[in-house]
Amino acid sequence: MKPKFLFIGALAAVSALTLVASCSSQRKLARIKNGNPSASLVLGKDVYVPEVKQAKVMRDTLRIKDDDGRELLLMKAIRDDVTGDMVATETLEAAKVTARFRNIAERHGKLDLAFSIIVPAEMQDSKWQLRFYPDMYILGDVERLDPVLITGNAYDKARLRGYQQYNKLLAKIISDPTRFVNVRALEIFLKRNIPQVYAFKTDSTFVSDEHFYSIYGVSEQEAVEHYTRKIARNVNDRRKRKLDEIYNKYVKVFTDNIRLDTVMVGKNGDFIYNYVQTISTRPRLRKVDITLSGEIYEAGDKIYDIPESAPLTFYISSVSGLADQTEHYVEKIIERHADASTTSRIDFRLGKSDIDLDMGDNRRELGRIRRVLASLLENDTFLLDSIIVTASASPDGRESVNWRLSRSRSESISRYLDDQIRVLRDSMDRENGLVFDEAGRRIRTNHVRIPFISRYKGENWDRLDFIVDEDTYLTEGDKSRYELLRRVPDLDSRDALLARERFYPYLRDYLYPRLRTVAFDFHLHRKDMVKDTIHTTVLDSTYMRGVRALTNMDYEAALSLLQPYHDYNTAIAYMGLDRNFSALDILSELKPTAQVNYLLAIVHSRLGEEQEAVEHYIRACRQEPSYVHRGNLDPEIARLIRAYRLNDDVIESPTP
Repeated sequence: MKPKFLFIGALAAVSALTLVASCSSQRKLARIKNGNPSASLVLGKDVYVPEVKQAKVMRDTLRIKDDDGRELLLMKAIRDDVTGDMVATETLEAAKVTARFRNIAERHGKLDLAFSIIVPAEMQDSKWQLRFYPDMYILGDVERLDPVLITGNAYDKARLRGYQQYNKLLAKIISDPTRFVNVRALEIFLKRNIPQVYAFKTDSTFVSDEHFYSIYGVSEQEAVEHYTRKIARNVNDRRKRKLDEIYNKYVKVFTDNIRLDTVMVGKNGDFIYNYVQTISTRPRLRKVDITLSGEIYEAGDKIYDIPESAPLTFYISSVSGLADQTEHYVEKIIERHADASTTSRIDFRLGKSDIDLDMGDNRRELGRIRRVLASLLENDTFLLDSIIVTASASPDGRESVNWRLSRSRSESISRYLDDQIRVLRDSMDRENGLVFDEAGRRIRTNHVRIPFISRYKGENWDRLDFIVDEDTYLTEGDKSRYELLRRVPDLDSRDALLARERFYPYLRDYLYPRLRTVAFDFHLHRKDMVKDTIHTTVLDSTYMRGVRALTNMDYEAALSLLQPYHDYNTAIAYMGLDRNFSALDILSELKPTAQVNYLLAIVHSRLGEEQEAVEHYIRACRQEPSYVHRGNLDPEIARLIRAYRLNDDVIESPTP
């Protein structure tokens, strides 16, 4: 984070900030070390406003009606101790508030922490720079905020002199190393002793270091080093090292990025810096602490550590805390019967229906189907009723043959899986333990045989249409030709015509094998369930995810989940996004409970409708007295409580 620089000298034109000349820096430092004075950390600029010159008199009256229709007269006033009447009073902003905590409202997932750093005049000296470091404690972590630097005139002038010295030295430093080479002496040497190399002076031909070395007998670097003015180069190097020293001493904290928040100077010379830090909310965040520490520098050296101040505490008020976290249920119809399905590609040899596990991916595919069967047999909720096996063939060959082939393939797969089910059940029985009768004979579990229903589709042209349309190898012309021939009604003639096309080998070798598939449909029913349907209630997981997002102050996510429900929590999500009219539309349709009335009070207050806000707040408190305390936590309500002294004079306990 970039520091905030405040220059006392720059502010002198608008404030009486000149220190008493007779008070030396040493005496001030001694007093500071003895504990008096010290910088302080107070609540933000809307609380600390020094030297208020004009008091604004507030006289305001509000007429509202209670639930019984009685008219109440509320004023921003106090009760006269003698007459008992409500009389208007002048409202003045306090010169200083010493409270160490504040309730702040979260909006759009953001919090504005406003506080003031007050530096007494006795701590300021023209030769000093004061550096203050606000630290934020949040959910067990500490984050250092942007520091505030208050720089005196003399300190700043000294730093500027150092900066000028730095620039002066920088101008003397030579950055081009060739300027230290005695070029003239080097040229004379070459011209007298190696004229063929000197000729390169006017030749634009590139000369490599290896070529140079073959002529000179020395490298280019060695020749240049010989004719370099080493004393001048060493002086330049010392200047470079001195430059780093001067920079670290005078310039390292200087920046052109100066940000000034609201700065005030009291008539007594106190320096007030109003600081606003915006942070994002996060789950479980209920409060934030701010402390202040600092340092005093003179001539670039630290001369004193300013001890850490007592913390300011910001308690976070969020509408998310008003969310209704009651579990939400929805009615669900449970069907007795259920279906599951999957499709597998089983490769068969041309014109054959026997299963060959070593062909293609058959072993892997049939292993997957076997695992599906095992999971269904072990299922605690469902029983397997039947399995429909549907096989299809590719168009190559005669249609009548392909019909018989798809049928025999379906029957072959059914027999194979029937055997697999027996093996699976035997394995499950062994895992569950063997049972024997009194004679020592094993009692086998009487399993109900699961029927396989074999079906067949013949040539799977519909699947081929989809594959051709999605294929990226076939050209648009190929696909147009295929669509034309696809209209031929006789399947054998259609395949014969396709066989004449140039793209037919691609169809036969790459697309046709994908048509030799087997589809499995598993029909199940729920155990111990007699009726075809049962109506029950289950936890609405979508709604509860929305409530969790709401309590975590993720209002966008909450609204996306809760918007279809159009209920109390949906209104809170709208309020979290400051979409108050949308929230008002929902709340106005709900039963006027204490919770709803309280939210309506907040919404009307935000919309500037004080009469409606006060009426709903009073109703909420009479329905649920705990809202009397809650009202002080929400700024929209706290403002009304202070203005009309609601909790003292209006709120009464509900009638039993």
